[in-house]
Amino acid sequence: MTASMRAAVLHPETAGMRVEPVDVAAPGAEEVLVRTAATGLCHSDFHFVDGSWPIPRPCVLGHEGAGVVEAVGPGVADFEVGDHVVTCLSMSCGECVICLGGRSFLCVEGHSLRTRPAGQPPRLSLGGRELHQFVGLATFAERMLVHRRALVRIRRDMPLDRAALLGCGVLTGTGAVFRTAGVRPGSSVVVVGCGGIGMAAVQAARIAGATLVIAVDTEPRKLAWATELGATHTVDPADGDPVEQVHELTGGGAEFTFEAIGLSRTVEQCVAMAARGGTATVIGMLPRGARVEIDGAELFFHGKRLQGSLMGSNVFRRDVPQLVDLYLEGRLRLDEMVSLRLDLDRINEGYEAMLAGDVVRAVVEFA
Repeated sequence: MTASMRAAVLHPETAGMRVEPVDVAAPGAEEVLVRTAATGLCHSDFHFVDGSWPIPRPCVLGHEGAGVVEAVGPGVADFEVGDHVVTCLSMSCGECVICLGGRSFLCVEGHSLRTRPAGQPPRLSLGGRELHQFVGLATFAERMLVHRRALVRIRRDMPLDRAALLGCGVLTGTGAVFRTAGVRPGSSVVVVGCGGIGMAAVQAARIAGATLVIAVDTEPRKLAWATELGATHTVDPADGDPVEQVHELTGGGAEFTFEAIGLSRTVEQCVAMAARGGTATVIGMLPRGARVEIDGAELFFHGKRLQGSLMGSNVFRRDVPQLVDLYLEGRLRLDEMVSLRLDLDRINEGYEAMLAGDVVRAVVEFA
């Protein structure tokens, strides 16, 4: 049995999304139906809107959401109606060698949980035709029908509009600092790119006890926001070579550098900004086919390390509740990261504001 709801649909023939009625099925085995409370607009989704990364269409995008459980299917014992939950695209099988080795964020088997088994009716449909569900979540809709492994329960005193940010941007940025790189107290840190993920990384560096936190961006507004959230210094490439500016501020480079944009050039700059023995971590989503050129001497003679960080190396059912606690303790500042609130009908305006550099994070709220 299906029910009708509103969702932002990306069609083959349109550049933006169109809000229209779609059908959502009842939860099947190990599935949970969630009433969406809020969803963040992540730049990663726009890579699919503008065609940089191909995706089947029509589809419902969105992967950073929070809401309340409305119904559960057979075999769901870890959630019940009324639970407050956050979604995460790092769903994993929990049984493969990668999961058992503690790296569930890299699980390949978990991809099978993003869709229903062959022969079953689709979770989402439009005019009787299957509607693609982005990464098994599709948070740009009034309801989300997902596998139980895509959810984590959170405290009910956590505001859901801010909890939504924890499912991707904040989890990714903080995880890169806490989990992937392991920033230590007293460290020097550089974050290149002060969007939502970069701002989360800046905050994580502050929380981890870094004494020097340098934010790098071309937007003065974002540098001001980064200072408010924990950066001790800022670098604007318009003022000169950012690598030279960082070396001057640090006396030869930072122990930890983070690339939060997704450009080959800024990855290369992050390696150059790192001190001898330092670590450069790539958080940004590089385009398919992108190449990065590094002088071999940087890695061999200077002992630098270049690494990637997928979704902050998270174990999301452990990490998201910890981030909730940090927020409620006043240490993780999410209120300041929500620059724009809008309803579903204005979702395209939210992306326009994001691309213009007017927001840290835009959040769609559902009635």
